[in-house]
Amino acid sequence: MSNVEKLRRAYQMWHDSLGRNHEAWLAILDEDVVMGSLADGAAGMKFSAPRRGHAEVRRYFAELAEDWEMLFYNADEFVETGDRIVMIGRGAWRSRKTGKEVESPLATVWRFRDGKAIEYFEFYDTAKAYFATQPEEVRR
Repeated sequence: MSNVEKLRRAYQMWHDSLGRNHEAWLAILDEDVVMGSLADGAAGMKFSAPRRGHAEVRRYFAELAEDWEMLFYNADEFVETGDRIVMIGRGAWRSRKTGKEVESPLATVWRFRDGKAIEYFEFYDTAKAYFATQPEEVRR
């Protein structure tokens, strides 16, 4: 199975389970995978802190589920060049603390080696996500 096909399947399972099933991700990640996020662990977004290895990736999913409920996650397009794959899509989440919903374009950048993902970095509208974590309406 190609790396793009592995990602397609994992994203579909992620969407179908509304973010509850992360085992498909662990199956394609190298034991020493490095994960990062544009939010970089900022206030209200602790789940997005940099991670390395399966144990920390599991913590990422636990912290994400603690604070956010997935509404949908669509992986619309994959662009592959060499050992890198970029996924372009759209997703929506609800803050469990405030009940506010946020929808954003998404891009994830993957790097594979020997059929396993060794790097992952996610891009999304961090401002919208941050504002959704705030208990009072904050003007943008």
